[in-house]
Amino acid sequence: MVTDLLTILFAGLVAGLLCKRFGISLLVGYLLMGVVLGDGVLGWVSDDNHEIEYLAEAGVFLLLFAIGLEFSPHELGRLGRHLLVGGSAQMLLVSGPMLLVLWAAGLAWQPATLLAAAFAFSSTVLVFKSLAEWGQTATPHGRRAISVLLFQDAALIPLLLVVPLLTGSEQAVGLMAYLKLGGASLAFAASVIGLRAVLTRWVIPNLANYRSPELVVLMTLVVLGGVTWLAHAIGLAPAVGAFAAGLAFSDTRWTQQIDALVLPFRETFAAVFFVSLGLLFDPSLLQEEPVTLLVGLIGLMLLKAFAAAVALRLTGLAWKSALGTGIGLAHVGEFAFVLVVLGWESGLISSTDYHRLVCLALGSLVLTPLLLKTGLRLAETADYQEGVTEGLPLGESPRTAIVIGIGPIGQNVAHQFHHTGWDVWLIDQSPVNLHPFAQQGFHTIAGDATDDTILTTAQAAEAGCIAVCVPDDEVAMRLVKTLREMNSRGYIVVRCRYKANEHLLLQAGANRVVSEEAQASDALRRILLDVQHSQPNPHRASS
Repeated sequence: MVTDLLTILFAGLVAGLLCKRFGISLLVGYLLMGVVLGDGVLGWVSDDNHEIEYLAEAGVFLLLFAIGLEFSPHELGRLGRHLLVGGSAQMLLVSGPMLLVLWAAGLAWQPATLLAAAFAFSSTVLVFKSLAEWGQTATPHGRRAISVLLFQDAALIPLLLVVPLLTGSEQAVGLMAYLKLGGASLAFAASVIGLRAVLTRWVIPNLANYRSPELVVLMTLVVLGGVTWLAHAIGLAPAVGAFAAGLAFSDTRWTQQIDALVLPFRETFAAVFFVSLGLLFDPSLLQEEPVTLLVGLIGLMLLKAFAAAVALRLTGLAWKSALGTGIGLAHVGEFAFVLVVLGWESGLISSTDYHRLVCLALGSLVLTPLLLKTGLRLAETADYQEGVTEGLPLGESPRTAIVIGIGPIGQNVAHQFHHTGWDVWLIDQSPVNLHPFAQQGFHTIAGDATDDTILTTAQAAEAGCIAVCVPDDEVAMRLVKTLREMNSRGYIVVRCRYKANEHLLLQAGANRVVSEEAQASDALRRILLDVQHSQPNPHRASS
């Protein structure tokens, strides 16, 4: 196991370096490296190594934990309609047509039903990781996509109970088993709510007094492992427990710190997970059935994109945004392997059908990063055009953006523009700040942005959006006046330090001003409210 693990980690490192060098998604690199290491090519790591499977599961749990951190119970309740409507519509629109196709192809209804259900799953881990990397987890289409994927994860549990019914096993379950599962689910949800209250009010505040990152990491891993084990013990999918553990820590003033401390573990085990998925691939099947697999892959991805688009439209997204996000969900996810492996081991699915699904699933996963990037750009543009970012006239302005001042704030803004498909120009007085962006292909200009020639070189007169991120309000004022004289239609967003200068910048021509003073005041007020709610009232205690 140690040898295999070191081989996978080294392969992940090599894949990461190559992907960064050539601008390819890390996930594609991990999957392809797994194919190379597997039995079909080099044979250095075998896909029947169960210890590696357990480590790969740890990667899934940590990534689902990160998803839980992004949500709060209140927000999850608010997304309840999206979960039920969007999730159920997506699964039915995929599994129904797939069942008919597989049945017409000669499969018996039992294996056809199981395979059709497996094809309906998309990858919560992959989509969430991509949304997080591109800063779109909080967007309307990002939230709805995650809600659809969470419904799929929850649907895995009753589907696992259906497998004995399909095989005709004596262990087939009846109505009582589903009632028992429902009761266990309610009890589990109640226990997670109680755990969240205990963590928020007592455990985390007391632990924070020790100022020890080591203790925070250990406590987080213990809670994650404990909740995941509890879910497994009462008959739920362990993945549900990992997500619930994230919910227990979410929406508190310690959430970001916990996420940052767990990040190294999450990224390491995620690499193991995606490389291990590549180990399942059998290249010989491509030589035997290339046309069948190619047609099947294209048809499957078109069906899944259509089904997801319709499902997301039912949740209230505009058609363009729903279609863009649907393209990103047009793949087969990791939980499909869980369902199909169980059917294979029980004799319901043949070895050939199992490897066909693995081939189609991995083919779709390799294509997914490119499709996700394309689809999410389309969805992001649609959200802006629908007024998510109020007043930004994207439909009328060129998709050229300028960011002035490449400090920490300007860097985040630049990445956001880039991930949503803008052609970005960066201006800063320090070549050091610009160097990493120049290596990634950004247009960069080192110099003083108050110089008209610098702005002219950056095509400021034609820019659709300009973000002024300099830390000096007086410099920002001069820049806004110059930019507005050069460009009467561009949307200008300005960072300013003092709230008193907001109206002056607006008068100078800015469309939107973000005050550090106002933002810091709001953040401090929210923190103090959390502290007040977590501390006992001394007057009430004395009375």
